Amino acid sequence: MTVFKHKKFQFHLPPGVTYLDGNSLGPLPRAACDHVSNMMRAEWGEMLITGWNKAHWMSLVRDIGDRIGGLIGAEPGHVVMGDTLSIKVYQALAAALDLNPGRKVILSDRGNFPTDLYMAEGLIKSLDNGHELRLVNHDEISENIGDSVAVLMLTEVDYKTGQRHDMQALSDKARANGVITIWDLAHSAGALPVDVSRAKADFAVGCSYKYLNGGPGAPAFIYVAPKHADIVRPALSGWLGHEAPFAFDLDYRPGAGIERMRVGTPPVIALKALEAALTLWEDVDMAALRAQSIALGDLFISEVERRCPALTLASPRQGEMRGSQVSFRFAHGYPAMQALIARGVIGDFRAPDIMRFGITPLYIDRQDILRAVAVLEDVITNRLWDDPAYQIRGKVT
Repeated sequence: MTVFKHKKFQFHLPPGVTYLDGNSLGPLPRAACDHVSNMMRAEWGEMLITGWNKAHWMSLVRDIGDRIGGLIGAEPGHVVMGDTLSIKVYQALAAALDLNPGRKVILSDRGNFPTDLYMAEGLIKSLDNGHELRLVNHDEISENIGDSVAVLMLTEVDYKTGQRHDMQALSDKARANGVITIWDLAHSAGALPVDVSRAKADFAVGCSYKYLNGGPGAPAFIYVAPKHADIVRPALSGWLGHEAPFAFDLDYRPGAGIERMRVGTPPVIALKALEAALTLWEDVDMAALRAQSIALGDLFISEVERRCPALTLASPRQGEMRGSQVSFRFAHGYPAMQALIARGVIGDFRAPDIMRFGITPLYIDRQDILRAVAVLEDVITNRLWDDPAYQIRGKVT
């Protein structure tokens, strides 16, 4: 289990910390500090506003989009960066509904990440045209895909439990029933092999601060399938999605292809941090990464169940059915996680009772897993979580 040992040293990992929260925020790639610092001094500092042309800042959203596109199986020129994941969900959903005007149902699952559902609810209220957000259980999605559904909007990997949807099978069924698909890859990109082109997905969105290690608030991405790229209507008609943004016309005309999904000014410093992070992926075999992730996850599950019987597995036991995380249920999950963090094992908590642990083989190995379980056993067996200090909830859990 040392396939990616050389990668671990390319991350800044604080001494004494076992970091099992890369599914929420990836750690700092060492190369990012110098890369961003150099950009700030040599480009922003010396070029000032001419950096948009001289340093090619304006094209970063497409260049980096193509690099992420390579990780999700996208055709070149069909992924663009910018804004937040919530914005990209809104764009994709508005465009998808326009492509299916005769239908009113948006189908999703109850385990979808809440912001995706919130954006759908907000869009439905704005449209005020009889649309419905229909939520069913994870295992009921396929049977609910039919000719009344306009859009199937799913997160491939459940953010709480790590349970995976079968992208290929559900996309195939959706297409056969005239349903437009939107896949949220926030917990997939950089964690497991994805092939949106093969699945014939219509849209995909995702963030870059989790498994891609782009940094807090790093920009999101959106993919639009080639058959839609020149016809979708950009509901958020920002100036950089205009056909000629620097003509400063008073009327909006959408740009060609994926350009029309641009909205505002690119966050150049954030994109430069992400650019440095993506160099880590240039020689990564995603199949090998996936195999290592499953092996480490299996080890974690077996050790936790053997040593901490008070915890109940919330993730699928079969590796292929889960993403790159393992979750356990525990009635005192929040204080237990705080006790773990205080002892240098960082995971996170999701209400009401989920203790969540990211399995990220680029910097997590067998020894990290065994250390984490040993500390977890101490916290649970000796009720170290039963300390008033660990009951106080911060703004971020």
